[in-house]
Amino acid sequence: YYSSLGLWLALLGTLGRTGPSLHQVFSDEILGFSTPPGRLSMMAFILNALTCALGLLYFIRRGKQCLDFTVTVHFFHLLGCWIYNSHFPSTLTWWLVHIVCTALMAAIGEYLCMRIELREIPLNSAPKSNV
Repeated sequence: YYSSLGLWLALLGTLGRTGPSLHQVFSDEILGFSTPPGRLSMMAFILNALTCALGLLYFIRRGKQCLDFTVTVHFFHLLGCWIYNSHFPSTLTWWLVHIVCTALMAAIGEYLCMRIELREIPLNSAPKSNV
């Protein structure tokens, strides 16, 4: 989660000429529409949700477990933000961004996993012989 988020923050930071920092990852006050770093951070979190949905497909591979893993990752991120800021995240934008990211990651991850789970199972695995 944090690896891909750091990558997105670094890539998007080149647009805004800012480097990735822990403040962008954990601060609840930086997310917002009013400043360019806030908009870039929100975009990085949303792109990270899409990237992590692919990670769910690669690592989890079970549609039923996607929601569990997604909520667990975001819960640990909430705890990390709480510890980093020394207060519970209270900004509305932080909560909206993380609720949207949780929903996106879980829904797209579950959709991708279900597509793999519902593939047709081949019944003929033996090689064909031409007689």
